[in-house]
Amino acid sequence: MDAMQYEAPGSVDEAVALLAAADGAAWVLAGGTDLLVQLRADLIEPGLVVDIKGISELRAITPENGGFRIGAAVTGAELGEHEGVKAVWPGVVEAMELIGSVQIQGRATLGGNLCNASPAADSVPALIAAEALCSVVGPKGRREVAVAEVATGPGETSLGPGEIVVDILLPERPARAADAYLRFIPRTEMDIAVVGVAVSLVLDERGVCAQARVALGAVAPRALLVPEAAAALIGGTVDDDALERLAAAARAACRPIDDMRGTVAYRTKVAGVLARRAAGIALARARSE
Repeated sequence: MDAMQYEAPGSVDEAVALLAAADGAAWVLAGGTDLLVQLRADLIEPGLVVDIKGISELRAITPENGGFRIGAAVTGAELGEHEGVKAVWPGVVEAMELIGSVQIQGRATLGGNLCNASPAADSVPALIAAEALCSVVGPKGRREVAVAEVATGPGETSLGPGEIVVDILLPERPARAADAYLRFIPRTEMDIAVVGVAVSLVLDERGVCAQARVALGAVAPRALLVPEAAAALIGGTVDDDALERLAAAARAACRPIDDMRGTVAYRTKVAGVLARRAAGIALARARSE
């Protein structure tokens, strides 16, 4: 393995310039909880590692138009301590807080979890259900991208050469709205999801579901937005019949694999169960608003 170059730029422009000029494989280090594991296992051989933790704008959580813009290098621990984000998007926060141990929470970042592009990433279904956007900066400038469009497959993203995600925008949440995220893992903690489900919904003044988004993780090559599952909730009071239609749509959307954590049949069944439960939690939260 050739010598690896390490750089810690002080600005986004400097980081982009380093990545764009890289000769060979370049990797971004946000928290390092995945990158360092891959390095030690000789799964990757980067010629350049660009550490973005020292870029101040990537470490900030900023209120914006009723929502929050969260820097890509904000850690799970920092997000979990932010009362404003927890109040507006509790499902996103609880998803990020499920990642790893206390020590990992102090390092793992929202942007890193997104750009690592694992099908089982916990924060991604929650961000997709929240209709989150991210700012991508590269040699050609800045563009806004839906979080749902970042990962294209396991370990693969839509980012071009020299591009990095700099922040994630969680939009303003309407009145009588809430979200929730649930996952199933083989152990009680510190494992990756067999299935993850995020539900975000909005109730009108009569208690009827006016809007909904449902996203699944760990059941396809990337996290899935499932419009058919959302449609099962919209226009009704989220009763048992609607929840069963939701579960059926979630099961139908699954395209999982068999592995040591679960079979195709098992993951598919669990997706329906978790969809019902997550919708129930989101509904209770929205009713309490």
